[in-house]
Amino acid sequence: MIQDIYPHKLNNSYKPSEVPTKDSLIMHFNSDGQILTKLTPEADGSSRKSFPRLSEFSKEPETLTYIFSMDEDKVFLADCDEVSVPEGYGYMKIREFRRVEDVSKKGVFEAFTAKHLSDWYKINRYCGKCGSRTNHSETERAVVCPKCGNTVYPKICPAVIVGVVKRGATKDEDQMLLTKYNHNRGVPYYALVAGFTEIGETFEETVAREVMEETGIKVKNITYYKSQPWGVAYDILAGFVCEADGDTTINRDESELAVAEWLTRDKVVLQPDQYSLTNEIMTKFKEGEI
Repeated sequence: MIQDIYPHKLNNSYKPSEVPTKDSLIMHFNSDGQILTKLTPEADGSSRKSFPRLSEFSKEPETLTYIFSMDEDKVFLADCDEVSVPEGYGYMKIREFRRVEDVSKKGVFEAFTAKHLSDWYKINRYCGKCGSRTNHSETERAVVCPKCGNTVYPKICPAVIVGVVKRGATKDEDQMLLTKYNHNRGVPYYALVAGFTEIGETFEETVAREVMEETGIKVKNITYYKSQPWGVAYDILAGFVCEADGDTTINRDESELAVAEWLTRDKVVLQPDQYSLTNEIMTKFKEGEI
């Protein structure tokens, strides 16, 4: 999954006094949410993607905020609308950045995590309670209103990813409920039922509700699998596996899904990368481990 970057290590400790050096990595997202990346041509015609260091800017960005470190690299966010883009750099949509084959999993994780913080800082430049300009906290990752004291922490949205299994007479006859989002979601690959946790719900209640709402299937034996941060949507994803309970006729929510179908292990078509919790659960089922 995207966070499985060993031997690399993310350190997200809050260090407001950290000062950038010429070797610091700089993350910048333009007004369209695209990430600044270096495009280095390779001999095979491809382009290697990487992030700029401070020394590569002709003019230092106006506002640099320390956000995390990755191994020995200290990563700063250029928390401003525009920067002087160095020669050889350009902006890329975050979804396209994910799909570029020559970007390491470490690089994608850095980009997703930085995007999460960049959006949060931009959204909370002004207090949602009184409208005053906010300040960064000196003690914790939060923004604080100097006028009314309103304190805002990073937005993290809990959501579930659900592998629903219909048991067959044999293991080879087991089927998993796979979906495809409507085309306006821009994701053409098979996925699992997913959705956000509502106020007052447990994760298990979210699983049962989302599966019923999207496919009309009741479930049982809901079992936690593992979790995953997904910064571009501000999510913390909790993965679950469960079994169909009773009638397995699919009643697809056409406003949400373009496809919903039961597929045996040999028919499961995996996503093209190894970043998502969704793909890992699908892989485990395909290989007979679920």
